[in-house]
Amino acid sequence: MNTVTQTMKFRQSLLSYAEKHGVTQAAIKYNVNRQYIYRWKRRYNGDIQSLANRSHRPHHHPNQHTEAELQQITNFRRRNPNTGLVVLWVKLRQKGYKRSITGLYRVLRRQGQLTVKLPNPKYIPKPYEKMHFPGERVQIDVKFVPESCIVGNAAGEKFYQYTAIDEFSRWRYLEAFQEHSTYSSAQFLEHLIKAAPFKILCVQTDNGTEFTKRLLPGDNGPSLFETRLEQAGIRHKLIRPYTPRHNGKVERSHRKDNEYFYADHKFYSSEDFKAQLKIHRYKYNRFPIRPLGWLSPNEYLAKYRNLSSV
Repeated sequence: MNTVTQTMKFRQSLLSYAEKHGVTQAAIKYNVNRQYIYRWKRRYNGDIQSLANRSHRPHHHPNQHTEAELQQITNFRRRNPNTGLVVLWVKLRQKGYKRSITGLYRVLRRQGQLTVKLPNPKYIPKPYEKMHFPGERVQIDVKFVPESCIVGNAAGEKFYQYTAIDEFSRWRYLEAFQEHSTYSSAQFLEHLIKAAPFKILCVQTDNGTEFTKRLLPGDNGPSLFETRLEQAGIRHKLIRPYTPRHNGKVERSHRKDNEYFYADHKFYSSEDFKAQLKIHRYKYNRFPIRPLGWLSPNEYLAKYRNLSSV
């Protein structure tokens, strides 16, 4: 839609007056010079749109790209269709291109040759391996207690929450430690085996040094935790390095611990932390959750035993 401005109306009124009373009288009345009136008289064709300002953009620029440079850019873009602006500019400079990266960007934008970012390959997760009975696989991980929760005389100390969760029943065992090591992991495993209401066949962990020496340099033997697993006849499964989603159930449970436990609890000593964590563990195993059909882990285990005994 063509816009009619106040300036265009002024010029039309000026030319109309000049047509009736002459250019000199019009110049005096409208306080403009005669050349101004003659210029717009030459442009005016009876349509008010002919009185609009024309573009002031120059047709040429002394520093504009040459035809050879434009052809060079086109050739490079054709051979490198997905190369980013910076990489393309560096490659051009290696071939003698002297223009700035901003100038290159303007040329690419004007010619419609800007890089079209390709979509990242979509992650397709492997089918979920569903467990069939309690203890078939138990995930274990360590959570670092937030420093903001440690107050009073315990401020500055470090507390750790060891967590084990059964993939079948979501039954959890938690224990508080002041040390993050393979010795603490072995101790936790001993207590887990005694506390679990089922036989554990497999334990899954990440590749942390508290569980394995697998990623440490040199020829390392089994850790104390792995040795204790072997003695108990429990298979140790390690997830892919730097892929915490493979230990997803225990990772998610730690996220929920942040929301429902650590967000509003303070610990004044190691004993205080152990006592509060024990209560939190007790409540969790008696709270109904959706993945179990709104049964608690304890109720789900009881249901499984009743069905197995039939």
